[in-house]
Amino acid sequence: MRLARLGAVGAERPVVVADDGSYLDLTGITGDIDGAFLGGGGIERVRAALDTLPRLDVPAGTRVGAPVAGIGKVVCIGQNYAKHARESGAEPPTEPIIFLKAADTVVGPDDDVRIPKDSVKTDWEVELAIVIGRTARYLESSDDAKDFIAGYAVSNDVSERAFQLERLGQWDKGKNCETFNPLGPWLVTGDAVDVPKLRLRSWVNGEARQDEVAADMIFGVEHLVWYVSQFMVLYPGDVINTGTPAGVALGLPGQPYLRAGDVMEMEIEGLGRQRQTLASVSQLG
Repeated sequence: MRLARLGAVGAERPVVVADDGSYLDLTGITGDIDGAFLGGGGIERVRAALDTLPRLDVPAGTRVGAPVAGIGKVVCIGQNYAKHARESGAEPPTEPIIFLKAADTVVGPDDDVRIPKDSVKTDWEVELAIVIGRTARYLESSDDAKDFIAGYAVSNDVSERAFQLERLGQWDKGKNCETFNPLGPWLVTGDAVDVPKLRLRSWVNGEARQDEVAADMIFGVEHLVWYVSQFMVLYPGDVINTGTPAGVALGLPGQPYLRAGDVMEMEIEGLGRQRQTLASVSQLG
């Protein structure tokens, strides 16, 4: 089942995306797709009501928002694909690298991405995002984790490498710039996803950049949910970005970092496709 949120920023409407691409209205069941909905059995209620949900006429060009509202935190996993770790100049990690991204970095899948002031090394990263469906703390093992996953989405962990790697401190400086986490278009429920077979791809200005399957992750999704729960409480609606494959600007010949006017496209088969145009600070005001 594919859940989405349509409409202007702050006025998104929750929907189910039917198999034929049409939309089913969820406003009779919930005001939004958020932590309360996910943690309160919302997916089960929607599934039970699918045959009775009214069709929704959506005008062409309607904005698609991030598929989850009111995200508490975005937990990111670094260097979770061996080829990407090596292109970054590091050996593959022996346990997950964790850093945090502020929830206010999350934007819709096709919203413009703002290049930060003084940026010279803005980079792309297609990632599989886990959306948490139940409160998870100190899980006993990764075998328990599946029951705490509501579903999955496409994420773009946009990064500014000079801020991230060349300034003192942690990675946060290069990860938390505004608009730096396009998410969506859909939240696809876990029962509809065969994670190891997911193919992650990205393009910049139509040129293929990344192409790898989720089976190549060093640490799988259940392990990550278990592992993160040992260090922080995961709440319904929280997001875990699970790491990016090789093929980012940082590791490519000539390091072709993004510039205003460039177009990023991110796709995970079965989870949808994103498209963002890079805008300068002056363009967005």
